[in-house]
Amino acid sequence: SARVRHPVVVAGNAIFTALVLIAGVIGAALYIGRQRFEAPGPLASDKVVNIPRGAGIRDIADLLQREGVIDQPYVFIGGVLVLKARGDLKSGEYQFTKGASLADVVTTIIENKVVQHALTIPEGLTSEQIVAKLLETDTLSGQIKEIPREGTLLPETYKFTRGMSREQIIQRMQQAHRRLLQEVWEHRTPDLPVKTPEQLVILASIVEKETGKADERSRVASVFVNRLKSKMRLQSDPTIIYGLTGGKGSLGRPIMKSEIEQPTPYNTYVIDGLPPGPIANPGRASLEAAANPARTKDLYFVADGTGGHLFSETYDQHQKNVARLRALEKTVPDPAPPKP
Repeated sequence: SARVRHPVVVAGNAIFTALVLIAGVIGAALYIGRQRFEAPGPLASDKVVNIPRGAGIRDIADLLQREGVIDQPYVFIGGVLVLKARGDLKSGEYQFTKGASLADVVTTIIENKVVQHALTIPEGLTSEQIVAKLLETDTLSGQIKEIPREGTLLPETYKFTRGMSREQIIQRMQQAHRRLLQEVWEHRTPDLPVKTPEQLVILASIVEKETGKADERSRVASVFVNRLKSKMRLQSDPTIIYGLTGGKGSLGRPIMKSEIEQPTPYNTYVIDGLPPGPIANPGRASLEAAANPARTKDLYFVADGTGGHLFSETYDQHQKNVARLRALEKTVPDPAPPKP
């Protein structure tokens, strides 16, 4: 009819048809794009990629393509734009799993699922040794202004992200130490012969260096507590070593007889009571053992030759234990000389 053939109607039909076609094309593109966005990616195995600070969306797409994480950078960019997540792309070290889809990759980045590194600080290290360990860890950044006071760092496993500063780790170790020390001090044995939390750390550091056996710590602590109560000198070999090395580590050889009698502020064969400061950074177990030692009358202990110790209440029994150790040492064959 004339009405159907009217130019306005014809134009309207053309526009409507065009809009339907455009909608169809867009819908198909979105459907295909979504399929590609959620399809498994090209990674043959897990991979860690470090996205630098200041990288834009195109920079990130190119980096991920170079690293083999994605093979369709424009789909990655499109997916980020559709999700309105352009401003949520964060720098950092990310681990992408084998066959990760573009959707997985984008989610990992916008949710800031950065790689967590772990650093384990063993019990009994001096502050200088801990600082050296931090400086050797290349996933940390920055320098350390000064060596922290002895006994103020808590040995533990700390998690961190690549680039965290070494000073931040030091601060975390100090905070963890303060929290634990307050907790342990509040639950100490009432008749403990130490007057301050700082003195408890000194005692715990000696216990830490005297034994590495978990089931001996409280008994070793009881020996030193009993000696303090009896006004006896502690006579702890690790205090001699600390006085000689100044916290730099072990001597690398046996203690000489002259060194046992050599006066230093830390040598408990020479001084009365506790030394002026800790000789290491004690862990939780040694702090708890020092705060709640076993109830014994032991005043002496000596190595048993198997990694543990023999304890005694009297000097005569102690001498017998020492003689037993000396006899055991004589039965151990000398190491074979090196081959020429």
